[in-house]
Amino acid sequence: MTLLPEEKFSSPRKGKAAIVEHPAKKAFNKRKRDNLMGYLFISPWLFGLIFLTAGPLLFSLAASFTNYNITSTFDFVGLKNYTRMFMEDQLFWTSLWNTLYFVLFSVPLTTAGAVLLAVLLNQPVPGMRIFRTVYYLPAVLSGVAVYFLWMQLLAPSSGLVNIGLGWLGIEGPAWLFDPDWTKPALILMKLWGTGGGMLLYLAIMQNVSPHLYEAAELDGAGPVRKFFHITLPLITPVILFDLVTSTIGAFQIFQEAYVMSENGDGSPANSLLFYNLHMWRNAFEYFNMGYASGMAWVLFLIISVLTFLHMKFSKRWVHYGGTDK
Repeated sequence: MTLLPEEKFSSPRKGKAAIVEHPAKKAFNKRKRDNLMGYLFISPWLFGLIFLTAGPLLFSLAASFTNYNITSTFDFVGLKNYTRMFMEDQLFWTSLWNTLYFVLFSVPLTTAGAVLLAVLLNQPVPGMRIFRTVYYLPAVLSGVAVYFLWMQLLAPSSGLVNIGLGWLGIEGPAWLFDPDWTKPALILMKLWGTGGGMLLYLAIMQNVSPHLYEAAELDGAGPVRKFFHITLPLITPVILFDLVTSTIGAFQIFQEAYVMSENGDGSPANSLLFYNLHMWRNAFEYFNMGYASGMAWVLFLIISVLTFLHMKFSKRWVHYGGTDK
């Protein structure tokens, strides 16, 4: 006998018809209520996504094809902004080169420095918690205060860095006043603040099973072999995460150049004119909002391609524990 979705029967107590809801319909209504409650809870996030993230993104994409300058209306100019970017604006290529230089040197050095520091701070030495705190402190200091501190440290005649080099018989460079040394100075400052990455590597290193090291010692492996054959493969997922996030952050360098260069213009000789600084100057000094929007989307494409390549080639060297790959 086929059951109807809703079946009436006589209630022995109340003496009137009652309705029995079909189980499938009851489950559907419950899912509907649960979904409604879920959307209600995430509604603040949805509001922020639509009006504070997706909306501005679409607006900037549309503005990149116009000559928008805050005060004027949208006048469609097609690919003129992109043509100007690649064919006419020499500072575009200068800023892109400065940024690529910074990314190519700062990301590998800071990643390797964080791994090395984590290895040293993972040793069973008395008072290690104090050392970990000291090395992590630079990661929590205010950015602008750190930049002013390093401007004093890198002063050509009175800075502690050149004074220390002088004790070793080395004549220190002019650092922030020499176009050949401005970007190495910023990379040196980045190496000083590797405490954040160090904390990630230290956390995963402490989760490596000690039995693996004991088995390696029984096979006659020394500290170097244990690091390259046990520690390094097991921390490769965190290395991938650090590489991706560090690359994205390095491409977005702005504050350092704006604060540490004279008048915030990327001097001397445009050696500190990074991509974001050039984009910011076009947007908020020259009010070329359409052109700056185009630069933002070019940067987005560059970062997206590099992130895709990171994830694509990570299958060859990243080891995920508990998998056969």
